[in-house]
Amino acid sequence: MLLLLVLFMVAWAGVSHGFTTEAVARPGVDFSVFWAASYLMLHGAPWQAYDHIVFATTEHALFTLYGKADFLPWLYPPTYLVAVTPLALLPVRVAHLLFVAGSVLVFASGALRVSGLARSVGGWRTAAFLVAACPCVFVTSVFGQNALLTAAMAAFAVYWLERHPVRAGLCIGLLAIKPQMAVVFPFVLIAAGAWRVFAVAALSGAAFAAISAWICGMRALQGFFVNLRLGRELILEHSVRFHLASPTTFAALRLDDVPLVPAYLAQSAVAAIAIAAACVVWKRSRDTSMRAAVLVTATLLSNPYLWHYELAWLGIALACLTASGLSGGWRRGEQGVIVLGWLLPLYEFFNPGVLLPQVGPIVLLLVLWVILRRTNAHIRAHIANCGAAYAP
Repeated sequence: MLLLLVLFMVAWAGVSHGFTTEAVARPGVDFSVFWAASYLMLHGAPWQAYDHIVFATTEHALFTLYGKADFLPWLYPPTYLVAVTPLALLPVRVAHLLFVAGSVLVFASGALRVSGLARSVGGWRTAAFLVAACPCVFVTSVFGQNALLTAAMAAFAVYWLERHPVRAGLCIGLLAIKPQMAVVFPFVLIAAGAWRVFAVAALSGAAFAAISAWICGMRALQGFFVNLRLGRELILEHSVRFHLASPTTFAALRLDDVPLVPAYLAQSAVAAIAIAAACVVWKRSRDTSMRAAVLVTATLLSNPYLWHYELAWLGIALACLTASGLSGGWRRGEQGVIVLGWLLPLYEFFNPGVLLPQVGPIVLLLVLWVILRRTNAHIRAHIANCGAAYAP
């Protein structure tokens, strides 16, 4: 699979004449948005990132070979606008390379720590290669998106939950750069009784948001809420291209022309089931890898606004399940579900071009089922072992 991805990049470079033609999109198009916002932070004013006319003019002035006719707006909160500010201190190609390399490194580190995969495959180097070669890493890196970083924050938060609760809370607080990806954390922290982590996360997230709003100003904050509404109406609710690339219940139903209200209700029902499942696992089990796996899967199932690159979070769950299967044995159907989850980012990546049905939520629900079944098996085995140990 890694060879096929390399061949795809070579073919892409050939068709686009080394990514220099305007007729074909080039890698890092989303990172170009980050870099343009950083440029405005350093050479303009924060509110300009939320002004469509100013931002579109800036994008096309900075990137003459933008490779897309569509305007890519800045839809992120002021927290992320502050976070990307240093990017434009470096040339865009250098910044992009360092951003992707650093993201992959942090993601692999978080995935290996929380999953324990290195113990199951014979060492850190092999495990790191397996994680870095996942399609979810490829898709996120091609766009230059931040999903590898947010997934790593979630992984480290779970890993440090009991060892270093302050660090865990700070990792969750940093998800204020993409608040929708932190939606499940409050529920599972309450279920686990992790009140110190909950408090640190709430305080650090609120402080980060307040400082960012102060730096960017009220005009930028107002622009963010305007863009948020436009993003919901134009992309989330009515963009067919988004629905083809979004592995959510909402997107699958909208592709079948289901009206907005029933689609939102169905998405809410799936989210409630996923969050309830995550709370059960966090309350009943102290297994770090299963907690991480159910957290990231429930997060993906709960969000209606989800692009294919956010499936980097699924890579954490797959690493945890793979490590558990290799060390404790496989159950019927598990390997097949892991393969489906492993391939899902590529399916979503190419789907806007091939127009296949949206199967993302089905695959994610299957992954959730595997996690719940494996967690229950672990709990039963633990109870049996304890009973045997105390048998007269």
